[in-house]
Amino acid sequence: MRALISVSDKKGILEFARELEKLGVEIVSTGGTAKLLKENGVNVIGISEVTGFPECLDGRVKTLHPAIHGGLLAVRSNKNHMEKLEELKITPIDIVVVNLYPFKETIMKENVSLEEAIENIDIGGPTMLRSAAKNFRDVAVITDPSDYHRVLTQLKENGEVDAETKYDLALKVFQLTSHYDAMIASYLKEKAGKETFDNTFTITFEKVQDLRYGENPHQKAAFYRQVGKQDGTLVEAKQLHGKELSYNNINDTNGALEILKEFYSEPTVIAVKHANPCGAGSGADVYEAYMKAYEGDPVAIFGGIIVANKEIDLKTAEKIGELFIEVVAAPSYSEEALEALKAKKNIRILEIENIEKRISGYELKKVMGGVLVQDMDSALLGDELKVVTQRQPSKQELEDLMFAWKIVKNTKSNAISLAKNKMLIANGPGQVSRIASLTNALRQGQESTFGSVMASDAFFPFEDCVQAAHDAGITAIIQPGGSIRDEDSIKLCDQYNIAMVFTGMRHFKH
Repeated sequence: MRALISVSDKKGILEFARELEKLGVEIVSTGGTAKLLKENGVNVIGISEVTGFPECLDGRVKTLHPAIHGGLLAVRSNKNHMEKLEELKITPIDIVVVNLYPFKETIMKENVSLEEAIENIDIGGPTMLRSAAKNFRDVAVITDPSDYHRVLTQLKENGEVDAETKYDLALKVFQLTSHYDAMIASYLKEKAGKETFDNTFTITFEKVQDLRYGENPHQKAAFYRQVGKQDGTLVEAKQLHGKELSYNNINDTNGALEILKEFYSEPTVIAVKHANPCGAGSGADVYEAYMKAYEGDPVAIFGGIIVANKEIDLKTAEKIGELFIEVVAAPSYSEEALEALKAKKNIRILEIENIEKRISGYELKKVMGGVLVQDMDSALLGDELKVVTQRQPSKQELEDLMFAWKIVKNTKSNAISLAKNKMLIANGPGQVSRIASLTNALRQGQESTFGSVMASDAFFPFEDCVQAAHDAGITAIIQPGGSIRDEDSIKLCDQYNIAMVFTGMRHFKH
């Protein structure tokens, strides 16, 4: 029996090779792996002794040779294959232990050059792995040090690796090589600054954790991260306290972060429930911002998610602690605030550096049989705000309109958001008609709607929303515009002295 060993990750390889040698397995190796094994007393056949050809081109060419791949790909039950190996004096290879050049680790280094990244693209490794995995009925191929024990146990007990294990190991190979190639393609595309929709779309992720269940207890789930540094996102979050995040925790906290990133230097707190904002406030400090987020809907915020773009202080932490909150996330916490929050056994406390950092890239939505891909909705406004009514909004109204616009952008469509003094006073998400969304928001806001402003994620197809806004005491409206009946809404606004602003950009969120 012959094994070929060539690894970048040398964890456990010396012990594994020694055990193979005790079992009478002949070991072929290359480069640094061969050097390590020889220095530690393992008998090794150099790759050049097998191929009859020297390693060359700074190690780029070592194993790309028929003497290697013939030994990997020959089907042992095929008489012609075995006769050809004998004729060519090629020894079959029964075990392959290979892991790949550290491409991911290379590209994650600060200021890595394209040339350095390219030198860490493995060629011979994936080729050997694929050859061995294709012939998995005859070859055991190991890419993960955690599988050494399983293979050794079977070799010692049965003298061979069983068929089920070899199949599992081969599956790991194709998962690894597809992930590796997708990672390289994504890096090169990003490096070239190309955000195009090509004929094929391949991206890759790595598991962060298994989850207890998905949206519902009967659904299995896991959390994966995009390869590379992802500042300001949940995959970079440090959990300081509380139980493991659930599927819904992650989904809702991500939704809250998306909204928070619309706000820059001004202290802001966002509360989310079931993926929709249920509280939002901006203020002079994080405490004022939190109190606005809370007072907007003290009922809905219960059991929700809270995110802040400034450090949580003790005063704010104590107010948060008065409620049942699933998750709180912030860039930092004072020592006293952290201790106060930790007094709540089940609250999940997350620290996210660069929490305000804007994120760009692709947005994916799985559909049956396929996937929808689009650019992330990172824009906010069209070319310019356009006041279309006789009355101009006041400075305070304009600030509130922009505040509401950021909220409605991130609320499920059809969406209506009402705000006053940089505080979300009511939200109407996800109805099948715009007037229904507004009706729900008005029912929620009640008397507080007087003197508020309204944001709509898309245009008004009818003037009924303007009429309802007037009846509720709303003084200004922001919406994209673009309906063939815009003039009807504008005229009614003028009749009621309501200021209306067009943004020139809609924000459907389905």
